[in-house]
Amino acid sequence: MIAQPANDIRLLNDRIQQESAFVDALFAQAGQVIVGQRVMIERLLIGLITGGHVLLEGVPGLAKTLTVKTLADCLQLSFKRVQFTPDLLPADITGTYVLSPREGTFTLRAGPIFANVLLADEINRAPAKTQSALLEAMQERQVTIEGDRFQLPEPFMVLATQNPIDLEGTYPLPEAQIDRFLLHVPMGYPTHQEEVAMLEAHNRDPPVARAQLTVADLVQLQSIAARIHIDHDLYEYAVSLSAYTRTHAKVALGASPRATLSLIQAAKGAAVLAGRPFATPDDIRELAPSVIAHRLVLAPELEGEPGARKEIVAEAIARVGYRRAVRPV
Repeated sequence: MIAQPANDIRLLNDRIQQESAFVDALFAQAGQVIVGQRVMIERLLIGLITGGHVLLEGVPGLAKTLTVKTLADCLQLSFKRVQFTPDLLPADITGTYVLSPREGTFTLRAGPIFANVLLADEINRAPAKTQSALLEAMQERQVTIEGDRFQLPEPFMVLATQNPIDLEGTYPLPEAQIDRFLLHVPMGYPTHQEEVAMLEAHNRDPPVARAQLTVADLVQLQSIAARIHIDHDLYEYAVSLSAYTRTHAKVALGASPRATLSLIQAAKGAAVLAGRPFATPDDIRELAPSVIAHRLVLAPELEGEPGARKEIVAEAIARVGYRRAVRPV
């Protein structure tokens, strides 16, 4: 392995320290609007910093939509929301050409996907045909409309939500779709103290998020994240965790190579949030359930068992040891 030069790491560390004040201010501003949910905000920021997409799962009323809009406001990002329903068509997301009677020409009516942050609300309520409209956008940052290709704005991120309880009339996300989400973030109820604080905050004038970073600042953070140092040992560790799921007796389809790439990508984002120029094994362990679990296809007899996927990932973390290679003196 060719080690990253120490000078490069020092320069990267200096840049991270310069940007850390912005990240701290962002957390503080988002915390004024969203009480609690610190882990969810961190996961969303990891997605933004690394250019990944995030799937939020929780019952209604947990402020999923408010959190996404708050982060978009704090970062001065354009934000669009699409309520997925069974009658939603792909063109309702991507846009379509419309005839202008006066000029007699067709012009593009851009859909909501042409935004920095697209909230796909209750994504599993639309059929697979409509869900597939996001595949090209999520992977290639472009859409094809009537044979013409259009680049999406940078940065671009899809934040999708789904309700784990009300499954009547829903369409489970196909494997190709769910594999494109960098992180899956389950949301739970706030603690007693957090809910009391929420009532106190919203009983007065509702707090409003103020911009803390610009789009240029976010692009800068993405550039920093791409340069985070990863030891060869961490590559070995990430591959071993993914490989463990592929041979597990309870798994029909294990973590893909894209899952392994996503694990490294997410670890880089966590390092930026922590103010470090390098990722650690703890970053891998902490993010593995959010990155790998939702991608696993379980054996048919276990598909309806809640928590089975995370148990398998936890088992992989417990049984796959991290081995640090001996460095030359």
